[in-house]
Amino acid sequence: MKTTIEIPDALYKRAKIRAVETGQTLRSLMLTGLNSELSSPVSEGSGQDRRWAHRRLIPAFEKAAKAGAYRPGPGSRSITDMISEDRDAR
Repeated sequence: MKTTIEIPDALYKRAKIRAVETGQTLRSLMLTGLNSELSSPVSEGSGQDRRWAHRRLIPAFEKAAKAGAYRPGPGSRSITDMISEDRDAR
């Protein structure tokens, strides 16, 4: 199966260099890394869980949340729609 992903330029360059250093193709390096990530079990206290627990909203969304903008109600917009509109505006 083929898919397309966006990789930041700096990360792509690092990956390409590592692939050349190890005599692999970029494809095989990516597949090895993905396989390694998916083969290790996810634990309750994993780093991902800790990062998620300490996430912060950008100030504009935090202000809107405190004002009750994300509470469900008639005519209210979902947070997903609001984030999408913000991204589109950039």
